[in-house]
Amino acid sequence: MNVILASHYGMCFGVRDALKATQEVAKEAPVTILGELVHNEVVNERLVSQGVQNGDLRNLASASTSSVVITAHGAADQDRNNWQDQGFRVVDTTCPLVHKAHKALATLVAKGAHPVVIGKPDHVEVRGLIGDFPGATVVFSDEDLQTLPEHAHYGVVSQTTQPIEFVSKLVQRMVKHFPGRKFEFIDTVCQPTKDRQNALKELCEKVEVLIVVGGRNSNNTHRLASTAESYGVTAHRVSRASDLDVQWLRGVTQVGVTAGTSTLQETVDEVCAALRLMT
Repeated sequence: MNVILASHYGMCFGVRDALKATQEVAKEAPVTILGELVHNEVVNERLVSQGVQNGDLRNLASASTSSVVITAHGAADQDRNNWQDQGFRVVDTTCPLVHKAHKALATLVAKGAHPVVIGKPDHVEVRGLIGDFPGATVVFSDEDLQTLPEHAHYGVVSQTTQPIEFVSKLVQRMVKHFPGRKFEFIDTVCQPTKDRQNALKELCEKVEVLIVVGGRNSNNTHRLASTAESYGVTAHRVSRASDLDVQWLRGVTQVGVTAGTSTLQETVDEVCAALRLMT
């Protein structure tokens, strides 16, 4: 069995920098992360072992430390300001590309557009994007188009980890659904996500089975797996090497490996090593 690694995979610079900043603060004094720094069990277990605590972005009473961390997924300005106003030291590890999405949405609203965010409504990044715009509409399916209010001008951005192909097609359907309205779309899907999606397509042309390494509740990881399935490749998601099942590989000669943007390199290496032992 040949194990083929995707040309682009794993932890992106935004997550890497957020993790590094949090660990540096934790060395100085106790710190509370307001949510999950990243959607990855292996990373979160490591942070807990380093004494990092967890709190709730929307609950000022959830932190028992003087320092708190805004996660890589970002937050609304009002939430960030609430913590600062209460005297907390706020360490903001928001990914620069998420900041870019916030600025894009604010620019569209300043032009008079009704704010629209393509993404999962319960995702922490999406909640942060719409937090300063209570009237914003979140769209993730054709059914959600029915929730768009009547408006002459719509300003559209996307959750940064959504596939650009999915986002582009949904924008096209919005335009068709509301003929004669102005739709202004700013592409906020991040480059690391695009790179991993493109590399995934290339990989799926070579393999029979794909192993996607990443957190169980990671949107990025879920998307990689579901996209592979749409290409006709059987995909299995694992958090770590111990999640692998040899039954998945019976009769397989070409197996691919990719990883979500919150996955440590060492976890990918361990999964690849375990797969090679199964050959």
